[in-house]
Amino acid sequence: MLTGAPDGTLLRVRVTPGARKSEIAGEAGGRLRVRLQAPPVEGKANRELTKFIAKNLGLKKNRVSLAGGEKSREKTLLLEGLDLPEARKRLKSALDEE
Repeated sequence: MLTGAPDGTLLRVRVTPGARKSEIAGEAGGRLRVRLQAPPVEGKANRELTKFIAKNLGLKKNRVSLAGGEKSREKTLLLEGLDLPEARKRLKSALDEE
C-alpha cells in the first residue's frame, strides 16, 4: 500500500466514487479503500480524494498529488515530503480512527 519514493511516499488506493459520505473503508488487495462522496465526472473525485487524504494524514493539500490512475478506480498518490516511516505511522492512525 505504501512505497518509498525519492520525493516522498507513494500510496496506492482503490476509490469508490458516489458514496453517501467520504470515508476510509479499510484495506484490500494491498490498497487503501476510500469511499468518496464526489461523482466520477470532470475530475471531481480525484480532487476530493487528494483533499481527503491530505486532511486524514495531516498534510497540506498541495503535498498530495495524483501520480497514476487518473481515470481508474485504482490510483497512486504521491505524498510529497513525507518519508515512509512517518507515512506508515499517520496511515495507521487514520485507519484506527475510522
